[in-house]
Amino acid sequence: MDETNTIKVPKPIAYGEGGPMNTAFVIFEYLDMDDSGGNQYELGVQLAKMHRNFSPDGNHGFQVDNTIGPTPQPNLPCIEKWADFWGTHRLGHMLKLTGKAGLTAKEIGALQTKTRELLSHDPPPSLLHGDLWGGNKGFARGADGQSVPVIFDPATYYGDREADVAMTHLFGGFNNEFYDGYESEWPLPEGYERRQTVYNLYHILNHDVLFGGMYLRQAQGMVDIILEM
Repeated sequence: MDETNTIKVPKPIAYGEGGPMNTAFVIFEYLDMDDSGGNQYELGVQLAKMHRNFSPDGNHGFQVDNTIGPTPQPNLPCIEKWADFWGTHRLGHMLKLTGKAGLTAKEIGALQTKTRELLSHDPPPSLLHGDLWGGNKGFARGADGQSVPVIFDPATYYGDREADVAMTHLFGGFNNEFYDGYESEWPLPEGYERRQTVYNLYHILNHDVLFGGMYLRQAQGMVDIILEM
């Protein structure tokens, strides 16, 4: 993400393992965060510019598996077809972690079929943040004292850029200026609104894995919406 020279991210400085328990560590540059806010229009523009960086081999995934929060997130093997990638490494993975999310075998089959249908638009594999809720974006003061948009704590991989934009709607924190900025740089394609629920189901299922409670019921409601599309 840093190498795209688009939206600001904390520059990685060093990483490794050490200490008595051989604990992994990573060190990033210090950012002087601006709590007064900043230009969300520019945030949208810069995110769209980052999304114009594509997978070198044309496949969806990443060179390593990673995590979304503390939850394991598989990215390997990389997969050419987006619907196949999502069905295996995102939806299928979360259904396993949630014990099928309380769905019957018939409901899971119908969900998988409908998801594949909705994700048949064959998007290019863009570089994604992967966990773009409002708490993972902000504004930092640059060397000139001006506030610049910044994103951090990613669960990055190459996939459909709509997945990043979809999550910005899930928990708030992004205003209309952000979406105007994004659209000015790279308009979203037809059908995005329908696919948004498919992408956000992944995150709600992950929240069920992490926190339990109401999230499973919310996920089941989203499944109903998808099946009715």
